[in-house]
Amino acid sequence: MQNVRWWDAAAIAVAAVITALSALDPPYGPADYVVWAVAGSFLAIHALWGRRCVPVATPATHLAIAITYAVLLAVGTAFEPSFAILQAFLFPFVWSTAPSTRSAIVANLLIAVALVVGYTIRSGLAGMATGAAVAALSVGFSIALGLWITRIAQYGEERAALLADLQAAQGQLAAMHREAGVTDERGRLAREIHDTIAQSLTGLVMVAQRAGNRLDGVDGEAAASVRGDIELMEQMGREALTEARGLVASLTPVEPDAGLAEALRRLAASFERETGVAVTVRADAAGLDRELEVVLLRSAQEALANVRKHAKARTATIEVTVTPAGDEVVLTVADDGVGPGDAMPGEHGFGLAGIRDRAALVGGSFEFGPGAEGGSRLRVVVPRADAPHPHPNSTPTGGAA
Repeated sequence: MQNVRWWDAAAIAVAAVITALSALDPPYGPADYVVWAVAGSFLAIHALWGRRCVPVATPATHLAIAITYAVLLAVGTAFEPSFAILQAFLFPFVWSTAPSTRSAIVANLLIAVALVVGYTIRSGLAGMATGAAVAALSVGFSIALGLWITRIAQYGEERAALLADLQAAQGQLAAMHREAGVTDERGRLAREIHDTIAQSLTGLVMVAQRAGNRLDGVDGEAAASVRGDIELMEQMGREALTEARGLVASLTPVEPDAGLAEALRRLAASFERETGVAVTVRADAAGLDRELEVVLLRSAQEALANVRKHAKARTATIEVTVTPAGDEVVLTVADDGVGPGDAMPGEHGFGLAGIRDRAALVGGSFEFGPGAEGGSRLRVVVPRADAPHPHPNSTPTGGAA
């Protein structure tokens, strides 16, 4: 019962019962007035102080309110034995608001002592015996019930913690399954494109070359016109083939199982074999969680696909570093190609826009523009913290996608 309104209702009810029992025996005298005054004081103290202890009080506050309630119980019982009904409120209250089991037991003993003192003041040694019997029975039952309820609450908290851990593990497992499914689908699409569209475009380029070779010995205006059309077909086929190969490269799974640095080296070696562009890798960022490694790896993959399609570069570099503060990781991909020109990310495709979105998902930033010595430079910054703070969106300065 940790709702403060229930405690308010219980306090009012017990004060009303005490007052009613005292009012059943007129004529009224000074003792009755004292009982009513103490009952009113109890309600005032509860309203101004006691209810603020719900659900849990500090150790000092809990001890102070327990002493205050014990004094009220002793005074009221000294004038009217029926005032001991207040213990029905006090025992569960001090137990449920206690910051620890030790505090609860101490408060229970204080209330029991107050009962004995009140009965003793009221009836002397006979009252002491009665008060001791009532107090022993009450405090024994209160402590036993309190310890049992506390143990149940602790067991419930342990179960809740285990359930939260299980749900977190299930969430992680589901995320891993989704990631594995996405990776498998990317691989399947890459194979399908390579085995169908790319092969068909390769055949188209070869046919255009062969047709052009057959027209080499043919003169005339018509032959020249046909030769121009065939050259245009060959050029368009080569451009489409380059796009298809870039798409295959961006979709092909490259998992960082052996670490981000090794995965980047594999990616660079594959890119160099396919394009002839020399790629240098410098990676110095160990201990990253898998999510950040995947983001950086996919960003590098998209950046190289952009180099393949647009840069006309001879060399490229991939560099991964940690900022001096150690709280951010920086991926830089640069090339010596023609540069970004006036195009903006996402204007002609999804490559750089995809990098921007990936970085934003982990609270990172993205920049793309001309390099200091020509060519293009892409820079992705992601936070290393497990719970990244929101980071401003990327501020691209130009480029193609």
